[in-house]
Amino acid sequence: MSKHEQLLQELQGYARSATGAEALMAHIAQRLHEEMARYNWVGFYLTDESLPATLVLGPYKGSFLPLESVSFDVGLCGHAATTRRTVVVNDVNANLHYVSAADLVKSEMVVPILVGNRLMGEIDVESYFAGTFSKQDQEFVEACTALVGRFMEKHASEVVHK
Repeated sequence: MSKHEQLLQELQGYARSATGAEALMAHIAQRLHEEMARYNWVGFYLTDESLPATLVLGPYKGSFLPLESVSFDVGLCGHAATTRRTVVVNDVNANLHYVSAADLVKSEMVVPILVGNRLMGEIDVESYFAGTFSKQDQEFVEACTALVGRFMEKHASEVVHK
């Protein structure tokens, strides 16, 4: 069993007893940061009904201070939110959408969290190494966001939007 598969099984187990979506996201950010050597910053950005077309910082783990909010028309996070599609950039310096929050970042992956067709947020994974994200990494992080999306859907009455 691959490291991705082992970690995903662990996260699925945690989701069965998580106290809420924020706790699940915090756990995922923590475990991905701890276990995936090149995932140097892992965080969630969430939609906010009081701030249309804006994502606000949620749980994260990493060694630099992130942006507090991101507009849908800015950066890779905004691009993923607008298109509702995964964005993988293995050389941020070569991408026009990239907005730097830390000079050390060389690769970034952003995966939307959807409940039905509704954007609830996204996970942002950043690496200090170029070429970090393989197809397996993408599939793994997409499985993590699908887990969060299913949790949010199942516990819809408990999900609080800021």
